[in-house]
Amino acid sequence: MPTERADIRLPSSDRSPLNYLLRRVAIALGLIAFTAMVAYLDRDGYRDANGTPVGLLDAFYYSTVSVTTTGYGDVTPVTDRARLLTTLLVTPARILFLIILVGTTLEVLAERTRAHYREKIWRRNLRDHVIVCGYGVKGRAAIATMLAHGKAAGDIVVIDERADAVEQARRDGHAGIVGDAGTSAALEAAGVREAKAVVVAPDRDDSAVLMTLTARELNPSARIVASVREAENAHLLEQGGADSVVISSGAAGRLLGHAVRSPRVVQVLEDLLSVGGGLDVAEREVTAAEAGRALSEVPAAAPVIAVVRGDEVMRFDDARAARLQAGDRLVCLSSHA
Repeated sequence: MPTERADIRLPSSDRSPLNYLLRRVAIALGLIAFTAMVAYLDRDGYRDANGTPVGLLDAFYYSTVSVTTTGYGDVTPVTDRARLLTTLLVTPARILFLIILVGTTLEVLAERTRAHYREKIWRRNLRDHVIVCGYGVKGRAAIATMLAHGKAAGDIVVIDERADAVEQARRDGHAGIVGDAGTSAALEAAGVREAKAVVVAPDRDDSAVLMTLTARELNPSARIVASVREAENAHLLEQGGADSVVISSGAAGRLLGHAVRSPRVVQVLEDLLSVGGGLDVAEREVTAAEAGRALSEVPAAAPVIAVVRGDEVMRFDDARAARLQAGDRLVCLSSHA
């Protein structure tokens, strides 16, 4: 566990604390106004210390000192009806006012304890989650794809140095850590040792290398996928322990090059990258019935574009992939209506 307490922000409702407090103040003022109206409407049953009739200002004064339990006694009910109204209406308003006051105070005092308890429960249940380092364009797009594949928002933890980015991640339903994902403290706070995968998506290549090295050191078995802007830095991430490296600038450049000559090709590629609609790329294991059979015999409903055998990816036209083996994985095209 990290030696320093990390700034952990767990998903919660978007209710603003200020709005919550203002609503309680409005209720308290409403109780004062209600009590004042009761006293004013029955003003003939009240007298002040000088024996003069009670006006609207006197009614609000009486309401204020009564509801807040100050009770100076200079405005008092003198008739049986006024005393009955005080008993049946003013006293419950006074009690409710005290409940609101005490409740608000206790809630403020207990907020820290409640937050610590929520964090303890969250950390206890943190298993096989995905850590996303960086909540920029790449990080958000990676999360959107994982969500489209069925990953729960609560199983994703975001690490970012920008507090506003982490706050946005919290509003999106993810737990967030404000910190540098290249440090052990931030990754430990995100439960990296129990994580299933780590997505490295910062804006700088040097940060990506450091994050990858640190994550691999803390969790040798997690799957680490990283993004790098420049192709010349890709080997550093691979040497640092990344299982997959995506060259963002190179991929964008290739799409631009395709768009010059074949813009429709780019539309198809974008469709493939957009999960949940149109064309998708899916990966599945070879079934027992398919093992030993020719690749060409696989049903054409989901065309196979690659075969994964061990750590090697073979294209569909590779002679070694012509006959399937047990343990192979097929990368297929699938279609969504």
